[in-house]
Amino acid sequence: MSRGPLPSTLCFLSQVPAHKAGAKVRFLGCVTSYDTKTASARLGHLYPKGTNVLVSVDVRLVLETIEPDITNVGQWVNVIGYVVDGDATDQARGVDAHVQALMMWSTGPLDVHEYEKAVEDGLIVVRSTE
Repeated sequence: MSRGPLPSTLCFLSQVPAHKAGAKVRFLGCVTSYDTKTASARLGHLYPKGTNVLVSVDVRLVLETIEPDITNVGQWVNVIGYVVDGDATDQARGVDAHVQALMMWSTGPLDVHEYEKAVEDGLIVVRSTE
């Protein structure tokens, strides 16, 4: 029996919609927009090629701890949070999944291609050990 919170599952942003509500995920994305009224950032990451998934990240729980510029369009960020159910209007606006952020921080300098390769390699290792 675990004495602490469950670990997060590392995945690509494009895989977040496949997780059920309540799943704890960790992913990277680029801020495409931020709504100050709802404290929600929309993140995208066009990987793998041909995907165009948008994830809405609710940052209300972490507003006091995130850096002020982290929600700027074009900022690459790491997110750990829980997948939550969204409303039907968001799907009409192109949002594919919703996450309640527990942590959100800047990636800093990032080679996106190296990140993609490292995560892909890690996912292959996880699949082969299951």
